[in-house]
Amino acid sequence: MKQRKLILLKAGSTFPEIAARLGDFDAWLLSGLSLPAERVEVREIWRDAPLPEMEECAGVIMSGAHAMLTDALPWMRRALDWLPRLVAAEIPYLGICFGHQLLAEAMGGVVDFHPDGREIGCVDIRLHPAAAVDRLFSHLPARFLAPAVHSQSVRTLPPGAILLAGNDFEPHHAFRVGGQAWGIQFHPEFNRERMDAYVHHLALQLQAAGQDSGQIRAHLCDIQGAAELLPRFAALARFT
Repeated sequence: MKQRKLILLKAGSTFPEIAARLGDFDAWLLSGLSLPAERVEVREIWRDAPLPEMEECAGVIMSGAHAMLTDALPWMRRALDWLPRLVAAEIPYLGICFGHQLLAEAMGGVVDFHPDGREIGCVDIRLHPAAAVDRLFSHLPARFLAPAVHSQSVRTLPPGAILLAGNDFEPHHAFRVGGQAWGIQFHPEFNRERMDAYVHHLALQLQAAGQDSGQIRAHLCDIQGAAELLPRFAALARFT
């Protein structure tokens, strides 16, 4: 029997100049997972790579993307139809940013632009009581800092979802549906250098929105707590 792999569904790429200097989303995630290369398979679903069959998956991570879920592109619609089957099969799933929003929409939630604009930088995350008994979040402190960059968010959670974390700007930073499917709006694969590159790249857009890129960059931080989610998720994957 063919061994299952952790499937990394790449929903987009970072900006070309950032990728040339620091690598792309898949490289950031692979370095954070700390798994042997033969245990992970990357599929670029935004370029129409096929979604995996259930029996291929030890676990699934869906990356962030610069595309918006409300664009409703064909590959997004296919993923929305596919994801409830993965949740029903109780295969571990971790959706990051876009992948978080896609999980919410697929399971009956609502995703749209945040009414207060973009959240970006090193942001405060507060856990809800349910996180204390959650398999992925129970090891984290009650408050921690994490990188974030998003304009859309989960406006309404799916029915039955368990809210795990939020902050004053974004109340739905993390949730779980079922026993094995998590969505997180923040970015455990980012570090200070990657977050700084994003703020620098978006400086003119931030200025136009009344946000001070210099102040955001000055308050960036190391994000040890959030980064621990990736190897912890890898430990939940079922490789046999």
